Amino acid sequence: MDKPQKDSPVDNKMTDSGKKKQPVTACLLSAAFFGSLGSSFLYGYNLSVVNAPALYIKAFYNKTWIERYGEPIGAETATLLWSITVSIFAIGGLLGALSVSFIIRVLGRKGTLLANNSFAVIAALLLSLGEKAKSFEMLIIGRLIMGVDSGIALSALPMYLGEISPRHIRGSIGQFNSILICLGVFTGQVLGLPELLGQESRWNYLFTFLALPALLQLCVLPFLPESPRYLLMERRDEAGAERAFQRFLGKTDVSEELEEVHAEARAQDNLHTVSVLQLLKGPAVRWQLITIIVTMACYQLCGLNAIWYYTNGILREAGFAENILPYITLSTGAIETLAAIISGLVIEQIGRKPLLIFGFSAMALFFSLLTVFLNFQDSVSWMPYLSYICILAVIASFCSGPGGIPFVLTGELFEQSYRPAAFMIAGTVNWLSNFAVGLLFPFIQETLQTFSFLVFVVVCVSGSIYLCVVLPETKSKTFQDISQSFAKINKIPVPSPGQEMELVLSIKPDTCEKVQDVVKMESSF
Repeated sequence: MDKPQKDSPVDNKMTDSGKKKQPVTACLLSAAFFGSLGSSFLYGYNLSVVNAPALYIKAFYNKTWIERYGEPIGAETATLLWSITVSIFAIGGLLGALSVSFIIRVLGRKGTLLANNSFAVIAALLLSLGEKAKSFEMLIIGRLIMGVDSGIALSALPMYLGEISPRHIRGSIGQFNSILICLGVFTGQVLGLPELLGQESRWNYLFTFLALPALLQLCVLPFLPESPRYLLMERRDEAGAERAFQRFLGKTDVSEELEEVHAEARAQDNLHTVSVLQLLKGPAVRWQLITIIVTMACYQLCGLNAIWYYTNGILREAGFAENILPYITLSTGAIETLAAIISGLVIEQIGRKPLLIFGFSAMALFFSLLTVFLNFQDSVSWMPYLSYICILAVIASFCSGPGGIPFVLTGELFEQSYRPAAFMIAGTVNWLSNFAVGLLFPFIQETLQTFSFLVFVVVCVSGSIYLCVVLPETKSKTFQDISQSFAKINKIPVPSPGQEMELVLSIKPDTCEKVQDVVKMESSF
């Protein structure tokens, strides 16, 4: 217990600057890719997959209604059923986000991702067999279950990626989440082309495809390690954590990484996972929580989802034939994916904060230009082309930072004991905001017409200002360093390295189990 601290935050920074960065291992890349393939890829795929077969699905609903009730489905009923089919995905996402904290506590990060594949497989069966069973209810329930899968995935995956990554590439590895979302959207657009599965006789195979990424993840992820931070801090399995660090980092001596986790454990107010209520009441993380709520709300309310309402209309105004619209729309998915990849490559050089502020600011600029171009669209023949360029620029701006970094930040701004509850709150804000956009934008569009995008300009500008004032840069910092950067604004004193043990022991002096755990961890050095 008298042994001096090996790595204070300052020492860590000095060590990092003086040593060669470790190469990225195949184990780490495999965990990032296959973890994202069965999780965020499916979320992105489900955002776009219903667009191509929409007419065929509506025709199936009408045919089924006639067979059941002997008359065509009413226009209002048809609209209601289709609206439920589309929007219930967000309801499922909210249910998944609300349950993720409990599931992660029981199954761990990797275990949650693996168990989550069962939802994807069940949803794929319901969605692909609904037509054969003559049941549109199966499609609606399948979309709900797929939403649950996405709600769990968008919390469990960023948490897993953030905890398995060395801090000098934590942002780049975390951006696999965003890249695979964009790739999923693009894949849904490609498979929905008329030459592939976007036909009346093949549309159900678009949903059968959902099972493939889930099965691929089930084949690979069991052979990769669990989060070493979870093993050490929550399962007290130091040997397992050491083996996991060794495989992810590709080196034998991982004492520095283990000590970093131990130092974080010593500095935390609570060595056990806190509840959502405790997180909401805790003054030590108040501004971290506000920052994540604001960032996640802006992620959905910045207007990217609404941009799809205008894309096809602008393309028609530009004179593109109806039969080539699906191919031109592919450019939006391609731009999304390319911008997300570039963001992943530069995030460790530029940082999270500049990319977020740039992304929201650029979106505000191009939404403003789009509003101008839409108002002159009928008077100038080439104006629709500028509108379409603005749409592509908005998409690229979103994916350059706001499209993925909010998930990275949620994992970085909170230490281990707060993280599951933080992701639950972030996921809830994410899905409620998603639902709000889908519910309110048609009314905004009807009221404001071409000026509706100015609402999103206000959101983007407000988000940029908040992030500029409050958010510290988090690249290459330990979770403990990041937590301490909020200490002043939270009005929490920053303990010196020599006070870390006294801080932990003084918080719950009557809790013997925590004291014994800390002593056990210290003696293992």
